[in-house]
Amino acid sequence: MDDLLFLVHRIPYPPNKGDKIRSFHLLRFLSEHYRVHLATFIDQPEDRVHRARVAECCASSWFGTLDPRRDKLLSLRGLLGGEPLTLTYYRDRALRRWLRETRARHAIGRVLAFSSSMGQYLFDPACADLRRVIDLVDVDSEKWRQYAAESPPPMRWVYAREARRLGAFERRLATACDASTLVSEAEAALFRERLDDASARVEVVGNGVDTAHFAVAPGTPSPYPDLAPRLVFTGAMDYWANAQGAAWFAEQVLPRIRARRADAEFWVVGMNPTRAVRQLGRLPGVVVTGAVPDVRPYLQHAAAAVVPLHIARGIQNKVLEAMAMARPVIATPQALEGIPAAPGREARVAEAVEPFAAECLAALATSDDPMGAQGRALVERHFAWEATLPRLVELLEGGS
Repeated sequence: MDDLLFLVHRIPYPPNKGDKIRSFHLLRFLSEHYRVHLATFIDQPEDRVHRARVAECCASSWFGTLDPRRDKLLSLRGLLGGEPLTLTYYRDRALRRWLRETRARHAIGRVLAFSSSMGQYLFDPACADLRRVIDLVDVDSEKWRQYAAESPPPMRWVYAREARRLGAFERRLATACDASTLVSEAEAALFRERLDDASARVEVVGNGVDTAHFAVAPGTPSPYPDLAPRLVFTGAMDYWANAQGAAWFAEQVLPRIRARRADAEFWVVGMNPTRAVRQLGRLPGVVVTGAVPDVRPYLQHAAAAVVPLHIARGIQNKVLEAMAMARPVIATPQALEGIPAAPGREARVAEAVEPFAAECLAALATSDDPMGAQGRALVERHFAWEATLPRLVELLEGGS
């Protein structure tokens, strides 16, 4: 096997949130084709115990530690230097030293950076002569533009600045790298529109879902206390878009549902809920669980999964997982980007409050809804990791 550098902004284990799900499957797949030399950061103290598990997949590894509060303050240096805050947050001299040492010890010919934040290391002299591929995953600068549009001053200015600066850096990456990959054709098309260099290579390497892991398991006990109909929303609840979506549904959509179905409940299932998300649990019919050992029982025994996101980039793993668990899904159009779900067949789709509530009520009124099985069939056809990831190896090898 050849040697490969793999640079990831967050330890790719456990695969319990969007970016870590993708990076975990990338690492597992790449380790079957290369001797992987991994550099990554740990931003949650509880993830330190997983270093040995991750190192098992690697020929060598480097783990840096982030202190989110401290490093967010330090990243403000980017305001003075005109850089994206994203880059200064993940800048680490020890990682640059490890890159030089690893290059000196191993005959490495390729490097894959995961996310624009790690793309800065592709310009290090230790990587400059390698075949370079950047997995942008999403057009991150567009996310910051959306945040700016939704935020009041002064954060509107900060987010708008980040969108401009990071967008310029993303374009620089695309020009410098041998290939850039994104998670969906919609993201790739958006990125191509923004490039000045028509020769830059932009490809799609889609997300997947482990359909053996996310599958209905007969006999699994319900985590719910009774048989009331539950609408479940899963995800990391310290992520701004998830927190906003949870609040929108709990405060505006759920009351309209409970006016017709007083027993309906909204369960927010995910780690690190913000204070604002935790306070949603005070509302009638809302339960905020925080971190749970396994989201699958919550999906399996729910009446339906809701994905009320109005800001979403790329392909939402939470949608794929709910479909794989054969649950009816009610989602906004933004949450279904990149997923070829036919409205009314594989998913119910609505964006405004009243239509979203109506779709939820329709799902609750339908027993033996075939939508769950149809959603499961869709992810089996289109979103198997073993079908999406070989393209990445082709790009690393220089294939057309």
